[in-house]
Amino acid sequence: MESGPEAFAGAAFALFGAGLLLWTGVCVRTGVPVADGVGRVVGAVTALLFAVAFLGAGVWMLASL
Repeated sequence: MESGPEAFAGAAFALFGAGLLLWTGVCVRTGVPVADGVGRVVGAVTALLFAVAFLGAGVWMLASL
């Protein structure tokens, strides 16, 4: 019964991390800025770090079921 919220949170974190990773990759490949008002390198590195962190947290939550 307690694994339901954990599965939902894990799926949400993993989907968000994967989506952010994909979006950042497309932005970097096409040369579009990742964030407004931030340098391209800083925005891309920050987005990649958060994407990996969210994806890792989601996988960890799903693996601990």
